[in-house]
Amino acid sequence: MFNRNDENYVYELVSKNIKKIRKEKGLTQEQLATKMDYSTQFISNIESKNHQTFSLGTLWRLALVLDIDIALLFKEDNSK
Repeated sequence: MFNRNDENYVYELVSKNIKKIRKEKGLTQEQLATKMDYSTQFISNIESKNHQTFSLGTLWRLALVLDIDIALLFKEDNSK
C-alpha cells in the first residue's frame, strides 16, 4: 500500500473503491467494461495493484455507469 503522501496513493484508493463498488453492484469486470464501452483488460488494469493512470473523464463515466456520486471513488476506509 502506498503512503498517503505518495501521489500514487490516490490511484490505489480509487482502484480499491471501484472494485468494491462494482462487486456491491453485482457486476463482473466484463459487464462493467461493456456498460462503459471499454475493454475488460482496461477495467482489470484499473483495479489491479499495479495501478494504471486514468483520466477524470474515466472516473466520471464510472460514476455514471455505477450510479454513484463520484466522491465515493475517493472515500478512505478509516476502519483500520
